[in-house]
Amino acid sequence: MSADKDLISVQQARDLVEAAHRAQVEVARFDQAKIDRICEAMAKAALRESPRTAALAVEETGYGVPEDKQIKNQFSAEIVWNYFKNLRTVGVVSETKDVVEIASPRGVVAGIIPSTNPTSTAIFKILIAVKSRNAIVLSPHPSAARCINETVKAMREAGVKEGLPADAIGCMTTATIEGTEALMKHKMTAVILATGGIGLVRAAYSSGKPAFGVGPGNVPVFVERSADVPKAVQDILTGKCFDNGTICASEQAVVVDAPIEMAVREQFKLQGAHFVSQSEADQLAKIVATPQRSLNPAIVGRSVEKIASMAGISVPPGTRCLMADVGGVGRDFPLSMEKLSPILAFYVEDGLERGAARCNEILHYGGMGHTAGDFRRRCHHR
Repeated sequence: MSADKDLISVQQARDLVEAAHRAQVEVARFDQAKIDRICEAMAKAALRESPRTAALAVEETGYGVPEDKQIKNQFSAEIVWNYFKNLRTVGVVSETKDVVEIASPRGVVAGIIPSTNPTSTAIFKILIAVKSRNAIVLSPHPSAARCINETVKAMREAGVKEGLPADAIGCMTTATIEGTEALMKHKMTAVILATGGIGLVRAAYSSGKPAFGVGPGNVPVFVERSADVPKAVQDILTGKCFDNGTICASEQAVVVDAPIEMAVREQFKLQGAHFVSQSEADQLAKIVATPQRSLNPAIVGRSVEKIASMAGISVPPGTRCLMADVGGVGRDFPLSMEKLSPILAFYVEDGLERGAARCNEILHYGGMGHTAGDFRRRCHHR
């Protein structure tokens, strides 16, 4: 059965890329006004459908919070679109005395879509591909194929009404590793936009095609002694708890400057975080990591209550986030990894230099080149 699915997936990838390639030849001839009408219609359709596709995403994957997923959909369909909607992407886009820039589409874009932020990622990848007169074929994470295909369907229908060839936006319904690789390596695939795990992103970069990849982020945030502690804690919890921590740029570890340790701990408790004991942290670590020390997908995007129940620990009602003192970074400290859930590792270091060194160590354990943050002098820098 697995081999049959792989064959179906590979064939789907081939058929969709070939159809998208034919459609893109037509899209490449559209003028700016037509491209903009198509994208505007698709953005409006995505926005209109955002509550439904957000709910579908949570129902299908079990990850996150419907209301938060809707905000992410809205961000992609409205805020991101408004940011570049007036960008020229046809013909001469800028001209100086010495240089004339002319926009030229690449062809077929392969869009790899994750399960953690499925519908919002599909929305913006479709918009940026078509806005630049490219076609796109999406490979959805298998656990989110339905909600991603529903998002594609709504946007495609809106685009077709404005003259977009239907095959300019394709989406696999059976997506396996083999099918995704066939999509990325197809001779008619021009560029890859890959969002997902480190293995997938590495495969994109190794495909022989131009690729833009976004992999995992193991985000540390340093709270320095000059920080506004209540505001720092509020911002950290807001970022960490949104959509149950499924965003890869959300905080994973708090590194606190030693002189303000107790003040920071107290603020976390006041604002709804719960520090687990050492024995409870050990229980938590067992469900966060698999025996191979990779992240257990069963805890991703789950609520505090669900995670606590899985770990066999009790937490006060209304707890927003679980916090654990962690003694180091690496394979021997499972809670030091990216957790994609409302769980924060807690470290104490004395001074900016040692705090920065700890943050750097955390980034090297699964978050290189992604995101880090710090609070000092009443400022938050990311």
